[in-house]
Amino acid sequence: MKKANEVLYRRSPYLVMYWQRGQLVFENYAERVRISAAPITFEILKFFHGWRSCESLYRGMRGFSEASVQRAVAALVDHSFLQRSDQVTATDQAMQEWAHWNPAAGLFHFSTKDGSYDHDPQATLRRLRRRARKHPIPAALKRYPQVRQFKLPEPTNDSEFTRILLTRRTWRRFSKRSMQLSQLGTLLGLTWGVQRWIELPGLSSVALKSSPSGGALHPIEAYVVALRVAGLPRGIYHYASDAHRLELLRPGTTSKKLVSYLTGQWWFRPAGAVVFMTAVFPRTQWKYESPRAYRVVLAEAGHFCQTFCLVATWLGLAPFCTMALADSRIEKDLGIDGITESVLYAAGVGTRLRGVDWTPEPELPATG
Repeated sequence: MKKANEVLYRRSPYLVMYWQRGQLVFENYAERVRISAAPITFEILKFFHGWRSCESLYRGMRGFSEASVQRAVAALVDHSFLQRSDQVTATDQAMQEWAHWNPAAGLFHFSTKDGSYDHDPQATLRRLRRRARKHPIPAALKRYPQVRQFKLPEPTNDSEFTRILLTRRTWRRFSKRSMQLSQLGTLLGLTWGVQRWIELPGLSSVALKSSPSGGALHPIEAYVVALRVAGLPRGIYHYASDAHRLELLRPGTTSKKLVSYLTGQWWFRPAGAVVFMTAVFPRTQWKYESPRAYRVVLAEAGHFCQTFCLVATWLGLAPFCTMALADSRIEKDLGIDGITESVLYAAGVGTRLRGVDWTPEPELPATG
């Protein structure tokens, strides 16, 4: 029986355990905390499968002093591996939406946030050359030369659509000219705008957009960081896809701030605008309980990004996309929790340099 005001403990439901480089690793993927610890840690965590007291653990652990047991429990609480009955975290509340997707999708999603990146092109090239000497780059395609072959007619490429498709590239050099507000409106409207609604009897209305979505649930939201858009003040906006409007969330921003969002990718500094795509996961989780649906959400972000890049190419702009993101910094400035709604992808655009059709690599910044 629980004593009055007694604190009980329970292991976090977001734990995984694995061996890595000869060490036993415990990870709370929701809090993104990893530690290496002795196997007895597993026994302690196993004991706290439900709310239990520290005193009951001590009674079951022969050969250990009460003080040492208390220290072990306190350390596991500090590292988020044990939860206290008198403390309910915001993470635990938000993670309830992920119950059906964990641990498979949750482990991947939360463990891969806020990565580290090297954005020196020359240093990256040297590193890859060293790797290629030991491990040659994999083949760029597959062939089955021993089976029967059928020659296909050449693709039809004499339309404006095919011209746009074949000239789409990821740009890394831009002019400092501002893009037009009408161009941004076209980009947002044709990419993320609601084109029509369909009524599902007994359920709700679902939106149709230019890109597909599993169950027409459309978990992807668009947030615009506007830097060089004529007629639009600098700031961070949310795109209201049903009303085709921008909602100002945070006035004022800088190219330096944008580069920090993109983990130091300085060549995107002259961009006119960047759209951060987030996923409101409960929309998809409501219908699809299998963690496989996490793949669907990622694919949908890709659908929108390609549409964005094609529309930008059609408008004569210079599009780009990147997944090298400072997730937590972006989510903080967007005012989202990173759990029920989290940033996934960035699609940006700038104006083209005059006389330059396309260049794959940025010029190195001046030094000194």
